[in-house]
Amino acid sequence: MTKMIRIKKIILLLIAALFSVAVNAQDMTGLIMKVKAKLDQVSDYEADGKMKTDVAFIKAPVGKVKVYFKKPNKFRLKKDGGISLLPRGGVSVNMNSIITTADFIALAAGEAMVGGTKTKVVKLLPANENSDIVLTTMYIDEANLLVKKAVTSTKENGTYEIEMSYGAFGQFGLPDKVVFSFNTKDYKLPKGITLEFDDNEKELTEAQKIKNRKGRVEITYTNYLINKGMSDSVFK
Repeated sequence: MTKMIRIKKIILLLIAALFSVAVNAQDMTGLIMKVKAKLDQVSDYEADGKMKTDVAFIKAPVGKVKVYFKKPNKFRLKKDGGISLLPRGGVSVNMNSIITTADFIALAAGEAMVGGTKTKVVKLLPANENSDIVLTTMYIDEANLLVKKAVTSTKENGTYEIEMSYGAFGQFGLPDKVVFSFNTKDYKLPKGITLEFDDNEKELTEAQKIKNRKGRVEITYTNYLINKGMSDSVFK
């Protein structure tokens, strides 16, 4: 009889654990949808900013940029002279392009501090097996429904990270500053870029040097024009 009672207790504990996981996942889906609803206020925007490229082997001065976005996922960045160092494959420094579908599974992954803000950590698994995105981990300021950080692993473009800080346009989910980090190992350098390496790397091949580097792009926005209407020709 005692053995049966133990078995029943174990079964009840397992059921309670599974129920807790299901409820937690539902809560996380609700949180993601609230964040998405906030971003969905913005149908299009044009933004001015300054971009700093921080990759050890590339000479790239701070330059002015114009950024264009149109729902659901059209994105373009134009730099005033110089190079625009972003990974190939259409990856953008833009949250709207990451949360473009409701077809995902959201799992709670605890809490973490990002830039002095307590955030909920949520892992997003795409339900579509053909998606280029394998996994996205989001760090969400629940009180303000703002994504402070996102780490995305893809099939074609490796893993990249976006960290954001907000100010005047936070009510629209638009950041004042974005820091975009990625691995340069699969990146094809544009023509005419000067490569600079440390002396102790002279024996390495160029491919090996690039493989060992991390790329970092920092964009500070100075102004947004939101929901003014935008032609598709901007993105051609």
